[in-house]
Order: sequence, then structure tokens, then C-alpha cells
Amino acid sequence: MATPTATATAGVTDADRAAVAGVPGRIVAAWARQDAKAFAEVFTPDGTMILPGIYRKGAADIEGFMAAAFAGPYQGTRVTGTPIDLRFLGQDAALVITEGGVLAPGETEVAAERAIRATWVVTRHEGEWKLAGYQNSPRGAA
Repeated sequence: MATPTATATAGVTDADRAAVAGVPGRIVAAWARQDAKAFAEVFTPDGTMILPGIYRKGAADIEGFMAAAFAGPYQGTRVTGTPIDLRFLGQDAALVITEGGVLAPGETEVAAERAIRATWVVTRHEGEWKLAGYQNSPRGAA
């Protein structure tokens, strides 16, 4: 994982680093429960989620999309993501890059055609680290 620069991390605590690093895990946990509400609650009220061919803005829109997805194409799936970069952009904003993807029922590794890299823009919102923006794209070649 990349090391943050000193100027971007002045005033950032170890608790902040741990909380930001934990944001992807909150999404993974909500997905494992197929809980659209918990998934959406990780986002700021005006957060955005961009997937290939999909754009959702706002926690309510994201919750509705995920509820339909968990009842349809994502039913019974899990998601995984491993941070490959984490850096603070200031005291109240950070960027996390992950690799992972959707695991079909019974899979232990993400199939190459579903492997992604994702960008997570995390911000402090009302005292809690939340997801302001998320975008993923196919991983392609490693």
C-alpha cells in the first residue's frame, strides 16, 4: 500500500486511518447480509456510485438500486476488495484504491471477467467517515 505524504496527513490520527481503511469492509459486510439499507448508509447523503453502465446519486437512489440488485442479479453473491493504495488528501478526505469483485455463490476467488479495480473517495461527514464517491472498472490485465 502506498505511503501518504506528510503534508496530506498532518493532523490525521491512527483512528482516522483505521476508519478510512475500514470503509470497504463496511460495504463488504453489508453486501454479505444483502442489506441495501446498510450498504447505502456507508455513503454520504449525496454520494455517488458509478459501475460500468450505471450511475446512482444519493443514498436513497443507491439503496433502491442495491435492493433490486440483491433481489435479482446479485442475489446470493458476495463481494471482496483488497486495498492497494490509501492516502489522505487532507484531514477530512481520503482516497482508497482496491482490487476485488463479485463472488458468485460457491466461489472463493473472483472470476477474471468480474475482477475490478475501484476508487473510493472517503470524507468525514458529521463526524463519521463516509463514502462520497465510488467508481469501479474492469481490472483487465494485472
